[in-house]
Amino acid sequence: MATATINYSGPTAITLGSASLATSASFVAGRECTQVDNTTNKYLDALVEGFITVGTTPTIDTEIRVYLWGSHTSLGTTAKDVLDGTDSAETIISEGVRDGFLVRIATMRVDATTSNRTYNFGPKSVRDVFGEMPQFWGLFTTHNTGVNLNSTAGNHEYKYTGIKYDST
Repeated sequence: MATATINYSGPTAITLGSASLATSASFVAGRECTQVDNTTNKYLDALVEGFITVGTTPTIDTEIRVYLWGSHTSLGTTAKDVLDGTDSAETIISEGVRDGFLVRIATMRVDATTSNRTYNFGPKSVRDVFGEMPQFWGLFTTHNTGVNLNSTAGNHEYKYTGIKYDST
């Protein structure tokens, strides 16, 4: 009888330029990542994690949010609102539209006015969010800290680990 063994990929960077990302009181302005295309690797799941660094003197009791979208069609072919699958700043038309296709996977509460503090998130299972692994997926990051995020690109990181099962 065959035995299934879990097989993790190495961590893969997600392209999402959060450096100097402006604040958004309603969490509709933010940045989307370059979409992840799962049609080649065909991972059964992916674990998403990373960290985001606040800017200078953020407002206390605010949030940094990371949202996840999934689709069976590339956003390069069929956009979801303003999200087109490329690493870019975007403003979603409304909170209702945002909540219709984006699922919040992380909320980091900014609990101090400390400048340049790093907040980690994840790992979060993409499959668990949608019930099945989408062919295309990606992230959208937004915050209401009252100041731009840290301006150094290396102070923000998004990555995923793909999961497959091998039969032995």
